[in-house]
Amino acid sequence: MKHQSKASGRREFLQTMGGGVLGLALAGKGDAAGAKAMRGVFPIGQTPVTPSDKLDLDCLQNEVKFCNRYKVHGFAWPQIASGWTTLSEKERMDGAEAILAAGKGGKASLVIGVQDKDGNLDKAIAYARHAAKNGADAIISLPPEKADDKSMMEYYTAIGKATDLPMIVQTQGDISVDIVVEMAKQIPTMKCVKDEAGKPLARVTQIRERTNDKLAVFSGNGVRTMIDEMRLGFSGHCPTTVLSDFYAAAFDLWHAGKRREAFDMFGRIQAFNSINGAGNYTMVIRGVFKEDTKTRGGGGGAGRGGRGATPPLDEAGRQALRDAWDQFMKPHLRG
Repeated sequence: MKHQSKASGRREFLQTMGGGVLGLALAGKGDAAGAKAMRGVFPIGQTPVTPSDKLDLDCLQNEVKFCNRYKVHGFAWPQIASGWTTLSEKERMDGAEAILAAGKGGKASLVIGVQDKDGNLDKAIAYARHAAKNGADAIISLPPEKADDKSMMEYYTAIGKATDLPMIVQTQGDISVDIVVEMAKQIPTMKCVKDEAGKPLARVTQIRERTNDKLAVFSGNGVRTMIDEMRLGFSGHCPTTVLSDFYAAAFDLWHAGKRREAFDMFGRIQAFNSINGAGNYTMVIRGVFKEDTKTRGGGGGAGRGGRGATPPLDEAGRQALRDAWDQFMKPHLRG
């Protein structure tokens, strides 16, 4: 046949290019030997604070150490699930330095969020340069609110030029595939998009095809549809830290061709998350947070970085989580 149907062409593209973005490197200018791969599970770090609402750098570092211990591919902070708009400039700088110090020499790729809550480009550039100076593997940035395509292109171009670190652009709202593709063509350091605009499951194939599969596509939105995301060719996924090692195990199993085992591992995550209160207290059970640790943001329902509030568990609830952890999750730990 001289002509190929659009549907069969897309199938052929996915079959031939399915592994392409998975080899993209988190290297300066994309070429450094031995660079960390931009693929896998990159949890959005929670922001732990003391009962007096002071940033707890020890617990923040524990999240990074946790990711390295349990073979999680990356770690990003601060973003929406981190409650980033509640952080002062000093907290941002101190937190980034603590994360990068804790992860030095580890395998997890460390990604620092560089957006400014008021859309101040100079501050975003300062965060990017600070991240580069302190050893980040990549940067990630949310878009300015109510930005049109022209201003968004200018914003990300300037941040992308500020360092040679790979840049992850996060989409939101009505940001189109067209502008994502155009930015990828014009900004050399843009290596990935964390796509949370529109309907990401319907957009991923378009983005991959139109960028010749050279732009990695990460998922967010709680990674509730991970099996479908992997089937469609997402390069990475961004849950929170809590069960990120189980997400990473599901990812590795899937890409090793062990689809049934990956399905079962993801089902284990879903079952555990259905238990009332599964979240911060699981981080206590796992030795990452302290009994009195609180968090800012928290993702679900917290909006654009606002403070989240999780009702405290009573002792019966804590015991239920401990029992479920010991019986159903702990036997499947890796590390």
